[in-house]
Amino acid sequence: MRVPALLAFATVSLAGCGAPAVSLGGGAREYVATDYSNVLERWTRTESLLLFDELTRALTVTATFESWDFRWAYVIRYGQDFRVTIAERQEMLRRQLQKTRETHDVFLALYGSADKQNDLTRPDSAWIVRLIDSTGNETPPMDIEAVRNPGALVARFYPYNNVWRKAFRVRFPTMTSDGHATIAPTAEWFGLRFAGPLGNTDLTWQLVGER
Repeated sequence: MRVPALLAFATVSLAGCGAPAVSLGGGAREYVATDYSNVLERWTRTESLLLFDELTRALTVTATFESWDFRWAYVIRYGQDFRVTIAERQEMLRRQLQKTRETHDVFLALYGSADKQNDLTRPDSAWIVRLIDSTGNETPPMDIEAVRNPGALVARFYPYNNVWRKAFRVRFPTMTSDGHATIAPTAEWFGLRFAGPLGNTDLTWQLVGER
């Protein structure tokens, strides 16, 4: 007997119920290189979509939202690893923080049962991805770039990626065409929604403090 359609899939959180709340606020940070792992964990979420009627895992996705806070820690870690000069680090930090004003960027890695259809850049992909928030905003990406040959840099900064996953960089606009923020100032949370014929799952970040 097949499981009824409404019970055929379920979303399972691998990040746990205790995922920390985050802030999209700016301002200076006082990070050292060893802080990067904790900051990465704070801005990373993982979810799985299970198909109980087929006893398969349709999708597992891990995503890091590259916020102001994340990028600050990233630059400090990068500067330590590559021994860049103070001037080079300051310029890199300026460029990285400017990106947060222009786009909402996400690095993600996924795998699932329909491997050939897990390429988000293909028109026949089994999944679409949207930026969502608690106010009802739902925004399609402006660009999806496949990370075809992830090297040492990706392995260092996004260690959850591996040879069984497909990695992507996804960019969303910070503002809609009519001038509204894609993550509303009043939003209690924001997230990523993956949806397709096999089901849907959301990765969410609870918001606290200054936006």
